[in-house]
Amino acid sequence: MAHSLLIPAAALGASLLLAACGHLGGPGPSAGATLQPRSGSAASGQARFTQQGDQVRARVEVTGLTPGQEHGLHIHDKGDCSAPDAMSAGGHFNPTGKPHGPQNAEHHGGDLPALKADASGKAVAEFSVTGVTVAPGPTSIVGRSLVVHKDPDDYKTQPTGNSGARIACGVIAAS
Repeated sequence: MAHSLLIPAAALGASLLLAACGHLGGPGPSAGATLQPRSGSAASGQARFTQQGDQVRARVEVTGLTPGQEHGLHIHDKGDCSAPDAMSAGGHFNPTGKPHGPQNAEHHGGDLPALKADASGKAVAEFSVTGVTVAPGPTSIVGRSLVVHKDPDDYKTQPTGNSGARIACGVIAAS
């Protein structure tokens, strides 16, 4: 009798361990965006977002940028890149009403680390952000737009970071 109880108890323990591991940051829902040129630029690329616990891991790859320059990168409120200048994407995604800023201070949910283009105009960035989710809910980035800007983000000017024209835009879709 004791042996027959041992197998269900072991299965329950394994199930609890797997559930705890998932809660600690295992891969969760994911989303992606295809960035298309806007404002007469040649910038284009891909972005991938994966929920891991209370953080979202991002990988963004963009070509056609100004070589050697930093470019602002933000999630914008509306999932609409139809305007030639991407103004249809609205302002920065800001579900908690915070001021614009860098990741290590109060910031909009859509304030992301900058892209730094190499000598050929390509940028590849991998980073984690907090305050947003890929999973459904009020802080979800799915259905919003990812925008690359012409200039660096100063992380001070409210509410935009003074990062200039929107040179690439893509709608973030669940995958």
